[in-house]
Amino acid sequence: MKHFLFAAAMALTAGPALATEIGDDGLHKAPWMRDTFKDLREDLDEANAEGKRLVLFFEQRGCIYCKKMHEEVLSREDVSSYIGENFFVVQLNLHGDIEVTDFDGEALSEKDMARKWGILFTPTIMFLPEEVEEGVATPQAAVATMPGAFGAGTVLDMFTWVNEKRYELDNGEDFQRYHARRIQERSDGNTD
Repeated sequence: MKHFLFAAAMALTAGPALATEIGDDGLHKAPWMRDTFKDLREDLDEANAEGKRLVLFFEQRGCIYCKKMHEEVLSREDVSSYIGENFFVVQLNLHGDIEVTDFDGEALSEKDMARKWGILFTPTIMFLPEEVEEGVATPQAAVATMPGAFGAGTVLDMFTWVNEKRYELDNGEDFQRYHARRIQERSDGNTD
């Protein structure tokens, strides 16, 4: 009986699961997401002016994986603060009607842009470089794409890998090798 009472007391003091804000569009909202006109050249200029990297974050209403990622990963202080400090995040709706202007100049609704770019899963996160050549569409310009929901370590490692421009290094440490090394470092207790 003592064990049951202790477990019940711990459950009550743990508090409710962290609820995430849902916008009028039915998408989860994070404090570091930007509300822009969705002209990607303007968004890139603004991100660069702030010394941040542009990220496009595709979600959809009712996405259980988006919910899980927001509640379990993006709400963590270490992940949220890293993203907020280093990235300019523009949220896009997989089935939305808001006009988006691609780097190549084409303007389409969010849902048509998702089709053009081949976005099939939510969440999908696309990371852009600081400069995009004239006439290049977003998928060809992206330095990395993260399709699907992942755990906090993977998400933080991907954002860090992009922020540190490790994709430009010639040392052969692609994201998978970088991530494997970071997992090993965390398990060894070296979190620097």
